[in-house]
Amino acid sequence: MPSRRPNPRLVKIHRSYTVEEVANLFGIHKNTVRAWIKRGLPTNDDRRPTLILGRELAAHLHANRTKNKRPCAPAELYCLRCRKPQRPAANMADFQPITEKAGNLIAICPVCHIIMNKRVSVANLEQISTQIDIAFKQALKHIGDSNQPTVNSDLK
Repeated sequence: MPSRRPNPRLVKIHRSYTVEEVANLFGIHKNTVRAWIKRGLPTNDDRRPTLILGRELAAHLHANRTKNKRPCAPAELYCLRCRKPQRPAANMADFQPITEKAGNLIAICPVCHIIMNKRVSVANLEQISTQIDIAFKQALKHIGDSNQPTVNSDLK
């Protein structure tokens, strides 16, 4: 199955690749590799077959990955619809614990009103709580943990 983000670690830096070899390496179409060349992926020369140095290919893939990253500040969550980091609406978020040391911050985007999530460490909550209000959700109880099981009147 083709990957949306080709892994630069698969590239051998001391090898030259043809367009077809790069396409086979990542499981993508040859036209995708040709589009990378049009967007700035350096090649050896203008001769056929087009050769791409492994070192240049790995550097190009790393550059594309870092260019597309959108780091969030501690009080920001990434909105998938807006495609950028946003502060929560009304500066409020809920913390839902997942493990003893980590959990999810859940908030609403102020622009598009969609739910945003961010995995955070419990150790970092104090720093984040100085900038936004965090409500701590209690974990849902399991049926076996309940003192009074629910009464099912249909069994009488």
